[in-house]
Amino acid sequence: MPTRATGARRAAVLGKPVAHSLSPVLHRAAYAELGLGDWSYDRFEVDEAGLPGFLDGLGPEWAGLSLTMPLKRAVMPLLHEVSETAASVDAVNTVVFTEDGRRTGDNTDIPGMIAALRGHGIEEVESAAVLGAGATASSALAALARVCAGEVVVYVRSAARAAEMREWGERLDVRVRTADWADAAEALRAPLVIATTPAGTADALATAVPERPATLFDVLYDPWPTGLAARWSMFGGAVVGGLDLLVHQAVLQVERMTGRAPAPLEAMRHAGERALAAR
Repeated sequence: MPTRATGARRAAVLGKPVAHSLSPVLHRAAYAELGLGDWSYDRFEVDEAGLPGFLDGLGPEWAGLSLTMPLKRAVMPLLHEVSETAASVDAVNTVVFTEDGRRTGDNTDIPGMIAALRGHGIEEVESAAVLGAGATASSALAALARVCAGEVVVYVRSAARAAEMREWGERLDVRVRTADWADAAEALRAPLVIATTPAGTADALATAVPERPATLFDVLYDPWPTGLAARWSMFGGAVVGGLDLLVHQAVLQVERMTGRAPAPLEAMRHAGERALAAR
């Protein structure tokens, strides 16, 4: 059961580094819109070694936590319960504290990706391509399990990463084929391209954007637009940005932590846009 949205409650985002996180901006905007004046949302720099002690030191006023790297897997042994969605990718980005003191873990990145795509009219695609093979790529595969009807080609830099992505495909029931990063320009012709690489990595592909690109989902949001996203838009392609993902997954976090639904998506989006513009 979610916590009741009554009285002074606390929530926060944890990670290392965490100073860049937009989560406080988004969650505070939601609290203001929902009239939760007694709720607060902070950020704390916490690494894997410090996580158990941090959790043990939290009082009953705590409603939930957002987790970023490197804590999404480290937190799992410290929880009483983990959702099927989180277990499917071995990653928890949301912890909710129930009224009886239990710690429950969930993953809102995956449904957040699906919601971001649907917000741009993408309900189903025949095939897709994923750039990169990190933790976000496994979440992308989990989302594509519900969006992509056919094959997903994942472009990677090493044989080890390729094997890992094929394993994720089997686990998530996604038809995954891996290809070498040297051929990543071929990915840009797919009906849906999901770029999960660190800032700047995929921008080298910008000159290879086809004349009539379909849809690009670039999970980065700062700096924005990325070189690839800017070029994609220039050629008339549809672009789903990292802020779309961030807002949609935060909406789900707010709903789980406060018990209030629907969370104010547009207010949260506008707050995020203003914060990014000010950077």
